[in-house]
Amino acid sequence: MDIVKNSVLKRSCLFSALCEDGLDHALDFFKATQKSYAKGQIFISPEDNLKSFGLVLSGTVQIYTLDIDGSQMIMATVLPGETFGESLSYLKRKSEIFATALTDTDILWLSPERIQDGNLTGNREKELLNRFISLLANRALTMNDRIQILSKLSIREKLIAFFTESVRKYKSYNFALPFDRADMAIYLGCDRSALSRELSKMNAEGLITFSGKNFTVNIQKIL
Repeated sequence: MDIVKNSVLKRSCLFSALCEDGLDHALDFFKATQKSYAKGQIFISPEDNLKSFGLVLSGTVQIYTLDIDGSQMIMATVLPGETFGESLSYLKRKSEIFATALTDTDILWLSPERIQDGNLTGNREKELLNRFISLLANRALTMNDRIQILSKLSIREKLIAFFTESVRKYKSYNFALPFDRADMAIYLGCDRSALSRELSKMNAEGLITFSGKNFTVNIQKIL
């Protein structure tokens, strides 16, 4: 895969609207390296020293952690053009997460070392610093959306918050989720059977329609 001409890069605020020369410079600035992972492969585990953050070029990555009793908590599902591990790599902290490839996956690994060193003299370097800060700010907003979902008391409220976020994320009332019902229940912090019942009720009420992972939200009724 030609990472320089890969249009997926343009989905990230790190690389959007850069000319070819600017993109070459940015990839060099972040010491970009590409690596492929097979479906089901765990490539980050707790206590790993994460020196770079990842940008998904193709495939899907799931980020999760474990409760004290060993139960899985899904933190994020990362799609092409999205990133993960920015804060851990910048702070040089050991990983507190697992990362696994849900499908065969290509990842562009990016090092924040030049930003950590702080020796940024040129305008292009300063622009890349601002882009990295924007990336962290967007991550904070995403985590706030997750907190809003988990703070809801009922499954119906969680689903309404989740579907509202999904409409914003996918910029459409029709979208395909990157996980099945079991993972959806884990992500929302609820029982799978209770989730399925609530989805069926919302479908019967005309709030949503769905088939498998594909959903359509009737925004006029759901809000």
